[in-house]
Amino acid sequence: MRFWEQQDEARRETRKLLLAFAVAVLILVFAVHLSLAAAWLVLFSKFDFPKGFFLVNFGGSLLLVLGGWWIETGNLRKGGQHLARRIGAREARASLSHAEQRLVNVVQELSIAANGFRPHVMVLPRTNAINAFAAGWEPEDSVVAVTQAALDYLTREELQGMVAHELSHLYEGDTRLKMQLAGMVFGLELVYNFGDALRERGGLIWWFGNAIRLAGSAGWLTGRILKASVSRQREHLADARAIQWTRSRDGLGGVLRKVLAQQRTSGVVAEQGLGHSSVEHMLLVERSHERRLEHWLDSHPPLAERIRRIYGRPMTPLPLERVAQPNESAHVEATAAQGAGPSIASLVDPYVRYGD
Repeated sequence: MRFWEQQDEARRETRKLLLAFAVAVLILVFAVHLSLAAAWLVLFSKFDFPKGFFLVNFGGSLLLVLGGWWIETGNLRKGGQHLARRIGAREARASLSHAEQRLVNVVQELSIAANGFRPHVMVLPRTNAINAFAAGWEPEDSVVAVTQAALDYLTREELQGMVAHELSHLYEGDTRLKMQLAGMVFGLELVYNFGDALRERGGLIWWFGNAIRLAGSAGWLTGRILKASVSRQREHLADARAIQWTRSRDGLGGVLRKVLAQQRTSGVVAEQGLGHSSVEHMLLVERSHERRLEHWLDSHPPLAERIRRIYGRPMTPLPLERVAQPNESAHVEATAAQGAGPSIASLVDPYVRYGD
């Protein structure tokens, strides 16, 4: 896997999509004005437009979009731990479980290797789907959560690949970016809802409500498609970063191939809160959609495509078998306390984030 090239490509595509998102917001605002102008001409063609007609339409639409963004991002600022607990996650119990001790060690090792902050480690118990997610607005409230199935069926190498993927999302600022975009999409949806509310009043207002609703629906759908496109590029970037950090394609590749096997045998992907709208786009693997339109709104690339990018060719699923890993002790803390200076990753990776 040419992870440097794929990382650069993912960053370029992200910048293009974010620019397109900003343009889409401006187009929506102008579309609302044009729709209202058309409705005015149909109803009151003998009268001139009221004074300030454009400014009121433009300002009102922009206020709805930015107001919705502010409200939604405010709700998401409660932190990664709050979100994880909301869907049933708990703190990893390293002193009570060897598998959870291994997970804590892996998170600490990779955080040191990447010279980054250490997120809180959490587990989703009683979850039979191999999955994980990272969340958090700031480093101090960031969290990496994995499912019980991941602890049961993944080897240490595969667990490293999964954790490296999630750490990439935190260190690259993907969780913050996705929350910002989610807030903006909510703002676009408010324009549609406002038009729908006017439409229900009937009379002449019905025409103006329909005009706003039509423009708002187009803007909201475009926003969702662009948000999903940005998310797919960040998934490609996180995959490439995981391969770079672990120097093993069989780590993350093995995880995805086992998930592919799980999908084909039982279809288990989203359960025990993993299908919640607040977290679904943050998962390592999202649930598969059947309808064609929903693929445009998928926040993740197809699983087979991600596997092909990692290996350079299609690969078959791996059998699901419970792993028996040797017991581990909390040995990483002693290593971290030695203060070994800059990590190897920080010397060769121009994109690595240095700790304060």
